[in-house]
Amino acid sequence: MLTVFGATGGIGGHVVRQALADGHHVTAVVRDPAQFDLSHPALEVATVPGLTDPDGLRAALEGSDAAISGVGARGRKDGPVASSTTRGMLRAMQASGVRRFVAVSAVPVGPVPEGESFLNRRILLPFISAVARDVYVDLAEMEDEIRRSATDWTTVRPPKLVTSR
Repeated sequence: MLTVFGATGGIGGHVVRQALADGHHVTAVVRDPAQFDLSHPALEVATVPGLTDPDGLRAALEGSDAAISGVGARGRKDGPVASSTTRGMLRAMQASGVRRFVAVSAVPVGPVPEGESFLNRRILLPFISAVARDVYVDLAEMEDEIRRSATDWTTVRPPKLVTSR
């Protein structure tokens, strides 16, 4: 069983659909169930008022083998979303006995990937990092929080996420 945080977002929604298609039982954690229109026999929707209070998240993690977070800022002005919510998720996981955690970050948080072109390495990545500085500072803080946790963790740093239809 998987618990997916941020299920109403682009990343979380894809994770929920893929997990269900692969035969997993999924608990989709949402703040507003009206924003989540997926239905499936192996899907449970857990409505929580926010992701920063570990006590409010524990029920959503009950019986889960792993938690996956697609939570992050939707725009540059959203503030520190990833770090504050991840802190709550990790504490709830520890209290619930869930050890496996996967979180989505972003390429600019880490070192420049080997083999990047001159254009990407010297122009595009520095420009993107400067424009969305606050978002990447938040993601770096999220990754630090995850590294300090007692979970078995994986962070994924995709270069670009797009929707396919």
